[in-house]
Amino acid sequence: MALELRQYSMNNNPNNLYEEIYSIKNLIFAWRKARKHKTKKDYVIEFEKDTLGNLFKLQKELIEQTYFPESLVTFILRDPKTRKISKSAFRDRIVHHAIVNIIEPLFEKSFIYDSCANRIGKGNLFALKRFDEFKRKVSKNNTRECLVLKADIKHYFQEVNHEVLLRIIKRKIKDEKIILLIKKILNNSSDLFVPPPERTRVCLWAT
Repeated sequence: MALELRQYSMNNNPNNLYEEIYSIKNLIFAWRKARKHKTKKDYVIEFEKDTLGNLFKLQKELIEQTYFPESLVTFILRDPKTRKISKSAFRDRIVHHAIVNIIEPLFEKSFIYDSCANRIGKGNLFALKRFDEFKRKVSKNNTRECLVLKADIKHYFQEVNHEVLLRIIKRKIKDEKIILLIKKILNNSSDLFVPPPERTRVCLWAT
């Protein structure tokens, strides 16, 4: 079986989203995304001693709803700001990608245009270009000064309210099996996801 990286497309049937998550096609695509730029890591090498066997094991656990994430590994990162990082096991990151592959399209269309983090076709370069557009607009093409607010939500990933998060997710996702799976992941720790570099929010005012 060739394990190729191709864009996974959901069949848009709202009644079988959970089945879409654990389909072997989606799990293979999720595995390829999880291993990207990490192929020399020990945990990736260990998993890939029996890639298909491990993926089918994950699939079986998801089908039978016996899947539970492994304990997180927490460490301190200084770059230069000190941050606490909680790292998920590689197999669990595959499950995270598998979920996102299926539910992300349901949320993507509701995001504002200028939300750039972790979105296909956007990112740092897109954000810089949009900032430059707003800067030129507010400053009248750099002919007058303007104020810039640089801000961030402190400890957002550690302190986000899970109940509120789940209520938002339930507005789009009605499949209780998916909700239960997300709850298992959230309950694994109060800071499930590895926080990315601090994101900057920018607002401009003319003076």
